Amino acid sequence: MDVFEYLIPAALFVVFAVLCFGIYAMFRGGDFGRSWSNKAMRMRVVAQFVAVLILVAAMWAKQHYG
Repeated sequence: MDVFEYLIPAALFVVFAVLCFGIYAMFRGGDFGRSWSNKAMRMRVVAQFVAVLILVAAMWAKQHYG
């Protein structure tokens, strides 16, 4: 379970960082906003998926290995 004590906060931080970058890109606008806001939100979805997988793996490991 030691691995998950580091992976879970790291995954949540990555999701938060990508979300903040996407919001920044959206509000900045212009060429930068057009090219990066949609990409950042796609990255956020992938990061959230990975975070959910890590949480499920942690719950599974705790259930099977105590």
